[in-house]
Amino acid sequence: MSFLKRLYEWVLSWAESPYGTIALFLLAFAESSFFPIPPDVLLIALCVGDPKKSFWFASVCSIGSILGGIGGYIIGYSTWLIVQDFFFSYVPGFTRENFEYVRNLYETHNFWVVFTAAFTPIPYKVITIAAGVCTINFPMFVIASTIGRSARFFLVGILIFFFGERIRTFIDKWFEWCVIAFTILLIGGFLVIKWWAS
Repeated sequence: MSFLKRLYEWVLSWAESPYGTIALFLLAFAESSFFPIPPDVLLIALCVGDPKKSFWFASVCSIGSILGGIGGYIIGYSTWLIVQDFFFSYVPGFTRENFEYVRNLYETHNFWVVFTAAFTPIPYKVITIAAGVCTINFPMFVIASTIGRSARFFLVGILIFFFGERIRTFIDKWFEWCVIAFTILLIGGFLVIKWWAS
């Protein structure tokens, strides 16, 4: 925990640096595949420091995160080709039949799985790598990532652009719960429409 706290403080320190925007891009990229600290931390600090640039910071964060997600997909795809024989041969219950079943589930619900991870606190990096392992439809992966990541980071940017420092406490305390509730309502509404149409 002390290591993560120091890492968190190190990330925040970039907000006072002239290289804050570059750091935000690199952090967003890295977090999408392996880095443990979410880019929201630095994004919020930069936006609060200069609210007029909130949309610019949100754009940089979104682009970095989307490209990082593509990198995570590639990691999952390329690594799985190397290690799959080990899993099928030595991991109990990890059969080709079970793997194909999970892959088919992932393929069926690929957009909503990726979008939910991109928009909510679910670790996005896990989904990007798993998407590569399961070789889900790549264009769909990019579209879902783009919508989810952009919506998340631009929501932060919009709130700070209009409310400034005053909204920071709300974001720190309630933002994650709000995006979870929104995602549930969005997916629930989609399922209701789909059920009604059938």
